[in-house]
Amino acid sequence: MKKIIIILASLLFSISAWAENSTRVGDYVIHHNATTTDMLDRKVARAYDIQRSKSRGLINIAVRKLAEDGVGSQAVAGQIKLIARSLTGHIQRDIPMREVREDGGKAIYYIADFPVADRDHLLFDVEFVPTETFYPLNAWFEQKFYTR
Repeated sequence: MKKIIIILASLLFSISAWAENSTRVGDYVIHHNATTTDMLDRKVARAYDIQRSKSRGLINIAVRKLAEDGVGSQAVAGQIKLIARSLTGHIQRDIPMREVREDGGKAIYYIADFPVADRDHLLFDVEFVPTETFYPLNAWFEQKFYTR
């Protein structure tokens, strides 16, 4: 199981190296990434029942609460809602997310896979309500998918 955490974390952070894929909201940081599922390691895809394909998108979202002393952070659980919109603002789809907990809850993230077409350019609206509050945290990001 630790190997899967390492692989998913490396996917999350290697994709983060391409761009700043996080949004800070108060004491929370929402990490968000999107790619095609063909980028996943075969073992990880099998473990999470995700079809590896250039024509399937994968969203990975993790929320961390910053420590009061400014050193470190901890994983946060909550309710998440993800909507994909076109560039003109039309809602394309509501994307149901799955919560994944590993390492005794030290790692909590939300994943979803969905169909994409070549050159789909989507805007994603994220609403996350931590279990410890009633206040939603909002973020948005965009991704262009290439399937060829």
